[in-house]
Amino acid sequence: MKRVIAIVIDSGGIGATDDAATYGDAPGANTIGNTARAVGSLHLPHLQRLGLGLLTPISSVAAVSDPRARVARLRERSRGKDTITGHWEMMGITTAVPFPTYPNGFPDDVVEAFARIAGKLPLGNIPASGTEIIEKLGEAHMASGRPILYTSADSVFQIAAHEEVVPLGRLYEWSEKAREMLRPPHGVNRVIARPFAGKPGAFRRTPNRRDYAVEPPPNLLDELSTGYIEVHAVGKICDIYCGRSITSTVRAADNRDAMEKTIELLNQVDHGFIFTNLNDFDSKFGHRRDARGYAGALEAFDARLPALEALLKPGDELVVTADHGCDPTAPGTDHTREFVPFIHLSSSPGAMLGEIEGLDIVGRTVEKALLS
Repeated sequence: MKRVIAIVIDSGGIGATDDAATYGDAPGANTIGNTARAVGSLHLPHLQRLGLGLLTPISSVAAVSDPRARVARLRERSRGKDTITGHWEMMGITTAVPFPTYPNGFPDDVVEAFARIAGKLPLGNIPASGTEIIEKLGEAHMASGRPILYTSADSVFQIAAHEEVVPLGRLYEWSEKAREMLRPPHGVNRVIARPFAGKPGAFRRTPNRRDYAVEPPPNLLDELSTGYIEVHAVGKICDIYCGRSITSTVRAADNRDAMEKTIELLNQVDHGFIFTNLNDFDSKFGHRRDARGYAGALEAFDARLPALEALLKPGDELVVTADHGCDPTAPGTDHTREFVPFIHLSSSPGAMLGEIEGLDIVGRTVEKALLS
């Protein structure tokens, strides 16, 4: 019986791609490398041993000559630099036409349609950082009950509401109906429910976020399901694929919780695919341009790797990768178009594989291990 575990460092980019300027990014974007540079150094002994330092210069992370894993720099084929596009490509879906974005907010007809769903006109309707917009509009929301609508450089329709003003069930219902309402040409790739709590001046987002993605085309998860391979999702993975071909799912409050639940699954599951997303890297540190927080999250992840590796049985395989970049030293708050790491620990000898076109090597690795 064999298991494959894929862990996505959400936004863990390793250097700008040659088309980064097309996406509005500086050629120097490098999420992990620039994070190390900003804080002075990173202590990542286990990722170093696997071969991370071969993929990009990282202060205090050596480029070892004998990596334990097979490592590569992956270049995304798809048009985009967002969660859905990256994760979908991992499972064999190339997004040739980018999802719509709204740098000036949503058009009147979309806002009016959402107002009919919520019963009130929303506040906001601008591109914004999620933490900044609730600080700016949270008090007005609490006084009026009007939801906060915002977007970003990504193809997202985000609805923020205070949990004491709008019960979670109602916020989720609004989000589900918005997902049904947002059809082409306004078929954004995700509707995101963004609940928050606290008082004015001290608002905080809660772990009760929900993502409502557009239905994915047929992909490698479907092939696993057809082959009677169980797929166990940790974090927002289930939302990204609309729950299709997912055998079980557990939500995670933060990166630590996601790692603990991945380890719990390794203690329970004898065969199949465990697919984990570590969202804090992106939402708490990348978008907020918090290089020190990002560095701490990388070191915390590295420190948990030995516990996970200790549970790997002969024949098991581990993949560590990312879906896009979000350089905390870059201007603005948006994702960055970058190469992403591919770190594949298996019975095969470690090696530097160079640059590989396409994130779908992740899915093909899983497929080969579990279906061949």
